[in-house]
Amino acid sequence: MRHGAAALTGPPCARLINTVSNNVALARTGNAAELERFREVQRLCYECADAVAATLEPGVTEREACRRMRRWLRDRGVDDWLHTPFAWFGDRTAFQGFKVPTQFLPSGKRLEEGMPYILDMAPVREGFSADIGYGGVLGENRIWQQLDTDLAAYRTLILDLVRERRAFADIYAEVDALIDRQGYQNRHKKYPGRVIGHQVGIIGGPLPKGVGFPFGVRFLQTIGRELVKERLEGRSPLWNGARQSQHPPTPGLWAVEPHIGFRGVGVKFEELLVVTEDDAYWLDDDLPHVHRWAARETAQAAGGAAQAAGGAAQAAGGAAQAAGGAAQAAGGAAQAAGGAAQAAGGAAQAAGESAE
Repeated sequence: MRHGAAALTGPPCARLINTVSNNVALARTGNAAELERFREVQRLCYECADAVAATLEPGVTEREACRRMRRWLRDRGVDDWLHTPFAWFGDRTAFQGFKVPTQFLPSGKRLEEGMPYILDMAPVREGFSADIGYGGVLGENRIWQQLDTDLAAYRTLILDLVRERRAFADIYAEVDALIDRQGYQNRHKKYPGRVIGHQVGIIGGPLPKGVGFPFGVRFLQTIGRELVKERLEGRSPLWNGARQSQHPPTPGLWAVEPHIGFRGVGVKFEELLVVTEDDAYWLDDDLPHVHRWAARETAQAAGGAAQAAGGAAQAAGGAAQAAGGAAQAAGGAAQAAGGAAQAAGGAAQAAGESAE
């Protein structure tokens, strides 16, 4: 992989596609200017997801949610796609009954109160791409809340294992093991190729922009080329648990999407992971799910502290009550002693009078 390339000048794709090798799907992690362009597109995706999620209400269909995402992105300069937007509502967030690829396409299913939803989009703007997954729920759903809380552990686990240079297939197995320990179902194995991730890069080439529904034509060209090239090198641009992923993490940009389910509720996140020759990091930590998990953890910590303070106050109250009881007992003992002394005085007086 090449590092330290010059900053972008002129049309961003024309020069790069002509001068950069096809290595790692044209993504160069040593070029800060390029990484910033990918970060901008990823943030655009999450802005879109936030905006469209705010418009969701009972009765909206998956197809309508996807139309809103496409329109929002097109209005902000998106000119191509890795894939067009997806939306899944209710038990479709857990891919219940999915057996053929066409079932992933947006349907006429309508959103209802208490339903989970997932918005997934992968736009391209001036050649730079991102692929994100955004989960939410309309109203309250305790299963979704617990799943989403537990999902945070996968972001930490995956990053730690990539930094250890564990084979992609082994990391996939570790994710499976965590899913089993939590008592959930692996839902990313339902994706084509059973992938938990795939490479992302600069999309261009001689083919015209267009969609071979739901994937962008130029993305299919890029990923096809990378499949051939990486296979010759004993690697794959698709990350799953198969033999083709039994290799150390390949430097580049990876869209990572762990997806778990339970009782018809599915939750996922998807974001870009930067893998270098000797390190890895998430492209951006300023993301909705990261903030949501942090806020929840803070609230839980505050609740625990309040509970501990309440317990301490209760213990202090008990101690004060015990001290009061002891004081009362001591007072009673003193009163009894005083009575005994008085009785003894009376007895002495009576004895004196008898002696007279």
